Amino acid sequence: MAETATTEHETADARGSYKLQALRVLSEVTTSLAGEHDIEALLGRFLGTMMRLAGATAGAVRVAASGGAHLRLVAAVGLPPEVSERERLVDLDCGACGIAMREGEAREIRGLEPCFARTGLPYFRDCCSMVVVPLRYQGRILGTYNLFLATPGTIPEEVALLFGSIGEHLGMALENARLERENLRMTLTRERQLMANEVHDSLAQTLAYIKMRLAVAQESLAAGERDRTGKYLGDIRQALDTAYGDLRELLGQFRSRMDPLGLVPALERLPETFADRTGIALQFANEVPDLALTADQEVQVYHIVQEALANVTRHSGARRARLALRERGDEIEVTVEDDGLGFFAPGGPPDEHPQRARHLGIGIMRERAQRLGGRIETANLPQGGARVQLVFPRRAAPAAA
Repeated sequence: MAETATTEHETADARGSYKLQALRVLSEVTTSLAGEHDIEALLGRFLGTMMRLAGATAGAVRVAASGGAHLRLVAAVGLPPEVSERERLVDLDCGACGIAMREGEAREIRGLEPCFARTGLPYFRDCCSMVVVPLRYQGRILGTYNLFLATPGTIPEEVALLFGSIGEHLGMALENARLERENLRMTLTRERQLMANEVHDSLAQTLAYIKMRLAVAQESLAAGERDRTGKYLGDIRQALDTAYGDLRELLGQFRSRMDPLGLVPALERLPETFADRTGIALQFANEVPDLALTADQEVQVYHIVQEALANVTRHSGARRARLALRERGDEIEVTVEDDGLGFFAPGGPPDEHPQRARHLGIGIMRERAQRLGGRIETANLPQGGARVQLVFPRRAAPAAA
């Protein structure tokens, strides 16, 4: 009876020690995920931990390759080089591993003869068993740990549960990394399209005008019409000056980066730099005590303000301008006003002048406003000048690509 009590006590101590180790491992996984950007490197670092938990002599970690039909080797420990090379890319539904991953549970596979038959590598013939730990998220297979054992053994229930929890955590991390990469690609594509639009609305149109003027100048020169030739050359010179100014403005916008502290500090710095660059006095008024926008919202607002101020510089002939942030219920208003020539004849809506609106970059600002779930409003001011106003919800729903 005493021996039985001692054995039970030792078993309880072992289980308590294992639970403590399991909590430590889960804590380490969770903490690492919070500050890790390279998820594949994290998976490789945890490979040793997974091998210790399973009592494995070798191991490999794989992630789903593009297309989702294969698994790509990320890291391996203890495997012969020829095995790592041969197993660099395997089918997702390959043999017993594929079954384990479809079931979504960690399981031990005894006897790796199918792996030997598939690859012809002696390592699989000599290896006793393999533990498969799938990394899944919402039913999707995102990766797996393969842990190779020299001696057979049943996975304890506690270890299987721990493997399942680790698989869920790491599967979620893989999915988040995939979504982040997709969002980055979409953002880069949109930014390049907007950049192309900006170049088209400024340089491309001016260069097209220069090309046409050059053709008629050549015709008048061939006809000996010196006065007309001189006029056309003057037009070309003036257009070249405009194109050069537009190019400098575009380069300034592309190189400009928002203040790391956020949108409001970036806007607070604009008046000084704007006045030095353009000679136009700019006043900034912030009437929103707590703006609290997301990083993407701040970037879109900043670029819209830049485009509106570029229009003031290029086309308004203004001496003063004003930038303001206000709240309108659940919406935010960002207003740029100037005392220049205005958009159009008083009383005429801007939509009656689509060429003028496009030239002023209104289309570009509207594209960015749509990404905020908002709109761009333009108007002439009663006292003279123009107003461009961005209105968007503080909690904007994501716009369709």
